[in-house]
Amino acid sequence: MQHYTFADSDIPQAYGAYSHAVEAGGFVFVSGQIARDRASGTLIDGDVAAQTRRSLEIVQRILGELGLGLGDVVRATVYLADIGDFAAMNAVYSSVMPAPYPARSTPQVSLPFGARVGIEVTAYRGR
Repeated sequence: MQHYTFADSDIPQAYGAYSHAVEAGGFVFVSGQIARDRASGTLIDGDVAAQTRRSLEIVQRILGELGLGLGDVVRATVYLADIGDFAAMNAVYSSVMPAPYPARSTPQVSLPFGARVGIEVTAYRGR
C-alpha cells in the first residue's frame, strides 16, 4: 500500500490527517476534494458549478500525478450541501467526466468551510 500527499502543483495541501490518495491492489482512492484555492487554501468564490469544476480539477491533478486520468475512475461520490444543486453539479460533472461514466452516488451532507460540493473517487490502474 502506498500513501501520497502532494505539496506542489495546483493541489491544495491537506488540511487534516489524511493522504491525498492511497493506492492498494491496483486501486487508487482519492480523498474528498472541495474547491479550495492552492495558494490561500480557502474555498473559491462561486456557485456549485464553479465549485464542481474546481473540485474535479483538483481530483484530475491528483490522478495526473499518479499517471492516471478521469477515464480511469471507476467510482465517484459527489457530496452536495444542498441536493437542490444536483442539476447544476451534474451539468458540469457530465461535461468534464468522460463517458462511459463511473458508478456514482450523490448524498446530501454537511461540508467543511461552507463548501457546496465535495468529490472523492476511486480509480483503477488496470483499465
